Amino acid sequence: MQPVLVVEKSGEIAASETWTKNNIYLLKGFVYVKSGAVLTIEPGTIIKGGGIALDPTGAGKGGTLIINAGAQIKAIGTATEPIVFTSNAAPGARGYGDWGGIVIFGKAPHNQIASTPAEGGIAGLLGADNIAADNSGNLQYVRIEFPGIALLAGSEINGLTLYAVGSGTTIDHVQVSYSGDDSYEWFGGTVNAKYLVAFRGYDDDWDTDWGFTGKVQYALSLRDPLFADQSGSNGFESDNFKGTGEPATAPNNGLPFTAPVFANVSNFAFSGTPSSAAASGSGPYQSAMHLRRNTDITILNSVFAGYPEGLRLDGANTLAHATAGTLNLKGIVLANTTIPVRGDRAATGVSDAQATAYFSAAERKNTILTDASTLLLNANNFNLTAPAFLPQATSPLLKDAVWDGKGTDAFFTKELFRGAFGTTDWTTGWTNFDPQNTPYN
Repeated sequence: MQPVLVVEKSGEIAASETWTKNNIYLLKGFVYVKSGAVLTIEPGTIIKGGGIALDPTGAGKGGTLIINAGAQIKAIGTATEPIVFTSNAAPGARGYGDWGGIVIFGKAPHNQIASTPAEGGIAGLLGADNIAADNSGNLQYVRIEFPGIALLAGSEINGLTLYAVGSGTTIDHVQVSYSGDDSYEWFGGTVNAKYLVAFRGYDDDWDTDWGFTGKVQYALSLRDPLFADQSGSNGFESDNFKGTGEPATAPNNGLPFTAPVFANVSNFAFSGTPSSAAASGSGPYQSAMHLRRNTDITILNSVFAGYPEGLRLDGANTLAHATAGTLNLKGIVLANTTIPVRGDRAATGVSDAQATAYFSAAERKNTILTDASTLLLNANNFNLTAPAFLPQATSPLLKDAVWDGKGTDAFFTKELFRGAFGTTDWTTGWTNFDPQNTPYN
């Protein structure tokens, strides 16, 4: 048997090329796929991200694959031969943020000015093309392990980062594991996705910003209760703006509002009473859903267990969106939360009573439980190396889903169950819940 060839990649990929499974590819520094080029990756291919010491420019940037606007990635794995992006470190020595991750730019709408730069020191600016159906390619049956590196203060690269990616792009069956920042972050765009896994991430699982309006169905997060970020780790963090003081209505600087629709999400943190201690990480857990800054997010038929806070409804403008129905939470189960629902408690913001009144209104069909055991989850649901997610046959999660409003969209399969799983475990075969000890040679 011939030894596997390690092919190093750095700098720019200006012409279309194919990466094959008989090689291992090593990303050194920022690797840009330039506009007009198509990067095709065969099923079963292994790509390793080099650490900051391997950056050939000497700038200390971890290996990162960046698909520029106008370029495409065609990473189409299979359930039996997923494509794996992973750490270059040896088994047992891998860790959060060993390398950068995957960053994709598209030409779909967002709400920032066109000269807005990307985070993490990545070259290039957001455009103003506003092509909703723009196509950046495919990510299917792909694992992204040990990514998420902090390159600038408060400006990181996530496991999978999507800037203005359009709905012509196909994303399904993607697992991000041990991300050193957010597992997934959408900055604007219209891309849709199904079957996403966020495993043992450090910061937020699902971060939506800058006018993202795509749809996501079937999303799973399993957290390590010992690791959270100094910013306070959330399941959802949804913003319309990057920060405060930005105009609410100026073209491409506030509109469109961030208004994605997520359905059938399961987020599992602590199996029992949540802890607010930093433990082995740099900070505590915060909220299952931290919704703020004018977000119009919709979350349907989803389950959150083991967060210190269930819902934090933050900002008078966000409450106004909730009251108007453009922010919509329905068919949600909160279990094992210390504070199920709270406002921001600012004098001009949202009181706990206002947030609770919104979430608990009868027409929302939301549920608050003090004990997740009543959900009849699998006994190994919170097992961090060999989890099992299908609820027991008599679980109350297998009924009472709500499909109205934006949930009637044809993108969504109108499941009867709440959470990510009914009677089929869609993680079987292509995921890996012990990547620390997996040899990739």
